[in-house]
Amino acid sequence: MFKRHSLSALILGTALTGCASHATTASATPTTNTTTAAETNTSTKQASTQPVEQADFNAWRTDFRAKALAKGIKPAVFDRAFKDVTVSKKVIKLDGNQAEFTRQIWEYLDTATSAARVSTGREKAKQLASTLSAIEARYQVDASVILSVWGMETNYGSYRGNTSTIAGLATLAFEGRRRAFAEKQLIAALSILQSGDVTPERMRGSWAGAMGHTQFMPTSYLEYAQDFTGDGKRDIWSDDPSDALASTAAYLKRFGWQHNAPWGVEVSLPKDFDYTQADQSNRQPVSEWQQQGVTTITGQPLPDYGKAAILVPAGAHGPTFAIFKNFYVIRRYNNATSYAMAVGHLAEKIAGGGEFVAKWPREERALSRSEKLELQRALTAKGFSTKGADGVIGPNTIKAIRAYQQSRAQVADGYASASLLEQLK
Repeated sequence: MFKRHSLSALILGTALTGCASHATTASATPTTNTTTAAETNTSTKQASTQPVEQADFNAWRTDFRAKALAKGIKPAVFDRAFKDVTVSKKVIKLDGNQAEFTRQIWEYLDTATSAARVSTGREKAKQLASTLSAIEARYQVDASVILSVWGMETNYGSYRGNTSTIAGLATLAFEGRRRAFAEKQLIAALSILQSGDVTPERMRGSWAGAMGHTQFMPTSYLEYAQDFTGDGKRDIWSDDPSDALASTAAYLKRFGWQHNAPWGVEVSLPKDFDYTQADQSNRQPVSEWQQQGVTTITGQPLPDYGKAAILVPAGAHGPTFAIFKNFYVIRRYNNATSYAMAVGHLAEKIAGGGEFVAKWPREERALSRSEKLELQRALTAKGFSTKGADGVIGPNTIKAIRAYQQSRAQVADGYASASLLEQLK
């Protein structure tokens, strides 16, 4: 889940991420997928811009070694893991990168659920039919969803990352911008080595510490990784993806996956629908939405899979969805709306589904990060406070946009568009 490490993160921007880490959070908009607003707005410390002194790293390592040993890591395990480990300038550079330009949600989905990825997913479904069937039976998580996460994270194992997990996390910890996080993951990685599940040489993955076919962070590995093959090792690094796929299923199950239920369904909203209700946190009984006139996109009654929220990822001018429990479970794997939609939609396509019915507003260009900052500052200047400007369109900005739209008697869908920015200038 740190991709990018995995492919899906590279599409929308670069950041320290983690899929099955869930140590990070992200905006509920398709403009970022793994960093928090605070992290995005944090300046990279001097260590990431000035030459790194190996002596300083050695001093940090000595201090960290004492911490690791105090946590129960054996000296021999630590010393072998850190043998020849030096600071990675590549990791520091990647961690310091701040993507200026992002893609629209439909562009992201075009790539994430491409014909090639769907085709490969169906091929893998056939090749691993018995394994996937057994995993689905044991964990009650749909095989198509397991395949989808695998496809999103590493393109079905074709790119799992080749950075030493110890070296990557040690560099992040030494750099200091997220030292507590990185050191926690390092302790977990050393615990994995101590358990004998993998050797330091094979423990490789993304630059930010995510490992294996479905990109587990070390702390998540310790809690959720599975030995599905029964060989005594939870080997998510093996060319055989069985343990990794089972681990993903175990993770999703732990957070409440509902078997044979959708992540969401495309819907049609009544003309007088109050778009201020279209909020992921506004989960209501399906009967409430039915009473308001919400139907499926084909005009059928909205199915009841428990409480649902209305999602308008492109505002009032694109596909609209009723999202259910499974959408939120996917977000536990990677806390981004775009990612959750991509996993759900790719799974549907692998299982034989097609494209969404409503069309995306493809004429609408994406705002750059600097333009998002400009938008936030402009809204605040006009009396619609975004409670800070960080270039991330989160709940506070969406609330401000809606208040501005309501003041202008516009549809209050909260969508941060280029046309809205022009209005504010």
